[in-house]
Amino acid sequence: MASSTEGASVSETPSKKKYKNKQNEVDESELLTVPEGWKDIPFTKEDNPKGLLEESSFATLFPKYREAYLKECWPLVQKALNDSYIKATLDLIEGSVTVSTTKKTFDPYAIIRARDLIKLLARSVPFDQAVRILQDDVACDIIKIGTLVRNREIYVKRRERLIGPKGSTLKALELLTNCYIMVQGNTVSALGPYNGLKEVRKVVLDTMKNIHPIYNIKTLMIKRELAKDPELRTQSWERFLPHFKHKNLSKRKQPKKKTVKKEYTPFPPAPPESQVDKELASGEFFLRQSQKKRKKMEEVKVKQAEALSKKQEERKKAFIPPKEKPVVKVKKAPKETKIDVEAIKEKVKKAKHKKLGAPPTNPDLPSSSASEKKKKKKA
Repeated sequence: MASSTEGASVSETPSKKKYKNKQNEVDESELLTVPEGWKDIPFTKEDNPKGLLEESSFATLFPKYREAYLKECWPLVQKALNDSYIKATLDLIEGSVTVSTTKKTFDPYAIIRARDLIKLLARSVPFDQAVRILQDDVACDIIKIGTLVRNREIYVKRRERLIGPKGSTLKALELLTNCYIMVQGNTVSALGPYNGLKEVRKVVLDTMKNIHPIYNIKTLMIKRELAKDPELRTQSWERFLPHFKHKNLSKRKQPKKKTVKKEYTPFPPAPPESQVDKELASGEFFLRQSQKKRKKMEEVKVKQAEALSKKQEERKKAFIPPKEKPVVKVKKAPKETKIDVEAIKEKVKKAKHKKLGAPPTNPDLPSSSASEKKKKKKA
């Protein structure tokens, strides 16, 4: 009895473990998905009432052509940064912008956002868009594309491909990723949610590697539609996404005969075998002179027999009749019989004048002609 109860308890334990593991897996999958409409709790002064211990600052240079714009919007920049108690200074002589924390600053991450703000303003991003970086759910990414392509002409073409005709490609990327994208000089500035920035960086780098942005835009569109379906969120999307083959066609004409280089070996090639070595390998070296002569004679006879058979075959070829071509009867074209239309018309006219079994219509004409001939003779 005791053994039966022990067996039942052993059988129950693994099933319970499996059930618990399944529950844990379900809980983990639920934790991974962020519920809709969920937002981070904003960081307030109550979370850090004592403030920061030390002052930290960041500075960045800006180009000369941005000086006039920064002068205009500088009061708005200071006003936006004063909300998080960050001091901003504009130095027009050096061409730099500096941001630093104050004693009243309570948010430690505010200085990082202020640094990103001045970087975006220096990279020709308008102030209306750059101010969004101060929000919690917005981030920025400045992608350097100047050193990705060596040839300047190719670089300009690929950068234009990223922008598209009248900025259509850039606009499509902005709509699909919910990011603001600015292509300026040797950098691409992007501003938006974290997932969108990841996609923007991938598209930009692929474009500079000679992969057209339309392929990535297609995949983004499919992903956007798949994300709407709650059942497919936890599944793999590889079966739905398109797989484009990369074709790198080299314009250089390849030679017909390719010489394959042999592998380098430091050892010299083996010396050719001498006659004695060959005889030793075949065993002829140990034969007697009479045996060697006999073997040579046999070889000569074999060669003679082969030569004779070849000659006989060549002689027989002369007696083989050639294949006759099949006789093709040429059909003669029928001769064209020309019909004399005028002769037929004259015959018809004569037939009309004549009547069957009747004398000619004017019999006096031949007699008169005969009498005239007689008169001429008498005269």
